Amino acid sequence: MKVFSLASFVVGICFASTLVSCKQAQPTNDSHNGYTLPQPPPQFKGTIGTTYKDSTPDKIAVVNPPKGAPNVLMILIDDAGYGQWGTFGGQVPTPNLDRLAKSGLSYLRFHTTALCSPTRAALLTGRNYHSVGMGVITEMADGYPGYSGQIPKNAAMFPEALRQNGYNTAYIGKNHQIASWETSISGPYDRWPSLQGFEHFYGFIGGETNQWQPPLYRNTTPVEMEIPKGREGHYTLNDSLADEVITYIHNQKSVTPDRPFFVYYAPGATHAPHHVPKEWIDKFKGQFDQGWDKYREETYQRQLKLGVIPPDTKLTPRPAEIPAWDSLTPDRKRVAARLMEAFAAYTAQTDYEVGRVLDALDEMGATKDTLVLWEIGDNGSSMEGTLYGAYNEFASMGGIAEDPAYILKNIDEIGGPSSYNPIPVGWVWAANTPFQWGKQVASHFGGTRNPLVISWPGHIADPGGKRMQFQHVIDMLQPFLRLQGFRSRPK
Repeated sequence: MKVFSLASFVVGICFASTLVSCKQAQPTNDSHNGYTLPQPPPQFKGTIGTTYKDSTPDKIAVVNPPKGAPNVLMILIDDAGYGQWGTFGGQVPTPNLDRLAKSGLSYLRFHTTALCSPTRAALLTGRNYHSVGMGVITEMADGYPGYSGQIPKNAAMFPEALRQNGYNTAYIGKNHQIASWETSISGPYDRWPSLQGFEHFYGFIGGETNQWQPPLYRNTTPVEMEIPKGREGHYTLNDSLADEVITYIHNQKSVTPDRPFFVYYAPGATHAPHHVPKEWIDKFKGQFDQGWDKYREETYQRQLKLGVIPPDTKLTPRPAEIPAWDSLTPDRKRVAARLMEAFAAYTAQTDYEVGRVLDALDEMGATKDTLVLWEIGDNGSSMEGTLYGAYNEFASMGGIAEDPAYILKNIDEIGGPSSYNPIPVGWVWAANTPFQWGKQVASHFGGTRNPLVISWPGHIADPGGKRMQFQHVIDMLQPFLRLQGFRSRPK
């Protein structure tokens, strides 16, 4: 397995020398410091005599991480628009993302691939998604080169390099990098997290899942989500994943406090279905009655004020294919507003759950030793919810038009266990403000521009700073590994 060259340090975590302490962590003498993994077994340095009396055992080598290597928490949000989260001008308050941005740096021209699987594969391998067989989502994989849905063995994920250099590694959340025919109880498990550098996995396989009753795996074993007593009807996968991250970090630090962790935390949010407890939805009642046209203009003005878009940015017009809000009937408006309330609630709940993880780091005194990377979306917000939204997105995907009267009748159940609700295209367009289009459309920034926030207290030159350099998701790997103590390969 080849470890990438780290000689080029132009873009990535340090992004044009924006971190104060971007010096490479210093390898310890007993670390693996080669360029091909796994390292060959160490030579025996003891003595083997005729009997045990004249024999001396060698010391068993323990791999220690590079000195100064930080814990790493990498968070990836699903299907999120540039103008969705309050930190970047959206109408939904996201106080925990705000606090991370204030202590770190916001990268405002960071780019993805407009689709889930390609972005995730590129992020974890540091390679172009076609070169690792992920030119499309895994459910659509076929036998053509670049589209197999199978990451090859010669393209290791970087957590494997971290693991073999002394890190504990965990994957918690959505996994959309396994071809659908490799997801049964019979495997094969070659491309599951436990064989791609992660010591622990808890989450779901595929593009989306029911947040109330998710089919989950612990490593390769199917498990049911455990709902705490008294939380029935108020506990979703968002809660469970945050609980798992917190428990994992607590356990890891209680046993090996000096060993750094790498946790890849990938909630299913805010991908449809937008399942969220009713008390969250109620917080947003009536807040989107102005409609998507006005929302988009208001978001654009907030973005200008926040400085997350250049002052000369022009707001792109609404495509003719998307109906104007004022053209909707009163019933259509009522349903669309309720669907957006659920989506906003889902976003706010996700920010809250990530905030619980950040709070846990504070409580453990681990914040200053933890590099947090929070990527807001593996692509833009998704346009799969039809022009008017849906109570059950699978009906629309199957070409079945839902009766508006049926949706209206069940409007109070939106977001609950009996629904499977996405938002209308108009709200998606608004969530991607100021850009055109959204997920699946790689030709426009609505599908490919997603903010990135990085925080590492004590290592940031100008906390709260904003960066406008052009970056792409594959730029993360090389400087990231260098930050962890990997040396450049010799010429």
